[in-house]
Amino acid sequence: LIIGETGTGKELLARHLHACSHRSNEPYLPVNCGAISAELMESTFFGYVRGAFSGADPRGRAGYFESARGGTLFLDEVGELPLAMQAGLLRVLEDGSYQRVGSCESQRAQCRIIAATHRNLEQLVAEGQFRQDLYFRLKIVQKTVKPLRARPCDIPPLIEQFVGAMREKHRIAAVDITPEARAALERYTWPGNAREVRNVIEAALL
Repeated sequence: LIIGETGTGKELLARHLHACSHRSNEPYLPVNCGAISAELMESTFFGYVRGAFSGADPRGRAGYFESARGGTLFLDEVGELPLAMQAGLLRVLEDGSYQRVGSCESQRAQCRIIAATHRNLEQLVAEGQFRQDLYFRLKIVQKTVKPLRARPCDIPPLIEQFVGAMREKHRIAAVDITPEARAALERYTWPGNAREVRNVIEAALL
């Protein structure tokens, strides 16, 4: 479970964990839990069989757990999952089993789960919006990514990295950052964290 403010690089850490693991040659599948409608949540995660519901693909479709077989399934913004889907996810984490929508046949999930959120899950548990048992299951291994304002020494290398990346992206020959501009960048508290640094550098170069 990776905790951190928006823009701190939670998915970068998840990708790094995948790349350094024995699963690195298998799929890495990122999923934004807040971008899936509640009605499609179950079929999206678990897949469905032919004729499971009106408008379904007549051939059926694999879900995220099946597509990530052998690799890593990254659940971004896991705090946005509705309670019904939290129960389904807990079952998969507990015994590895799930069923495609419209099927009575159980399948086995064979992937690593990395979850991330910018929300306070303990507070959501207290408010009844997040299952306590799922929270404890996810936080067996937990990493908090500090906001950029708490690690100002990371700002200069991020500036250099994004200047280089944006020069290449937009085919800009040369860039000079004045001492005044660099001082201003290093003074700023960056509420949007590394993502905001990237966007500001890109805007400035353009």
